[in-house]
Amino acid sequence: MPATEILPGLVVQNLPTARRLSDYRLIAFDMDSTLINIECVDEIADAAGRKAEVAAITEAAMRGEIADYKESLRQRVALLRGVTVAHLEEVYSQRLQLNLGAQTLVAACKRAGLKVLLVSGGFTYFTDRIRDRLGIDFARSNVLEIQEEVLTGRMVNQPWGDICDGAEKRRTVLEVASLLGIDMAQTIAMGDGANDLPMMGVAGLSVAYHAKPKVREQAMVAINTGGLDRLLEVLRP
Repeated sequence: MPATEILPGLVVQNLPTARRLSDYRLIAFDMDSTLINIECVDEIADAAGRKAEVAAITEAAMRGEIADYKESLRQRVALLRGVTVAHLEEVYSQRLQLNLGAQTLVAACKRAGLKVLLVSGGFTYFTDRIRDRLGIDFARSNVLEIQEEVLTGRMVNQPWGDICDGAEKRRTVLEVASLLGIDMAQTIAMGDGANDLPMMGVAGLSVAYHAKPKVREQAMVAINTGGLDRLLEVLRP
């Protein structure tokens, strides 16, 4: 099926036969620029006077123009050295907002019996709060190393690995589905950047939200205008 705009700003192609939200059992969300309105690493960099430099790397990575996502993230985090925890709090409290429809969609998924996963190339300082704020079941992201309330410019290795990149997002979705006994046809993955494509590629339904061109082209559903809850115009609650 060719890509078809079924409603203004809502494009679908190659949709699976499962068209009810309750046909699915797991939904995985990216965080930055998907569930929330900002790229956290860019806003943290603003405190170091390096936002333009970091944002340029982020944009190239999200567009799929940088092959090694892990190295691009290490480069960006290195530029954050010296930023204080107080600035992280300022980013969360003053700059970060949930994207339109985030609460509505997550609540609808939970009512329909889906487990909700947040898997992000961002940082636990933010993902853990968004997880708790929305009642999300599982979250995986990166840990910024902090010493004496200051960022060191490094990340901390975790039991599952070093950095949550596209490959790790894919592995996490597969792992959670397997642990819960969920068939991959019953999963949804939603994101906006190139590092979301690996998890979107294994999901039963892939959704692009205000995404980069490469991601929109490959997604089964592309929400190009409006909120996250526009997915409910494709999948009946």
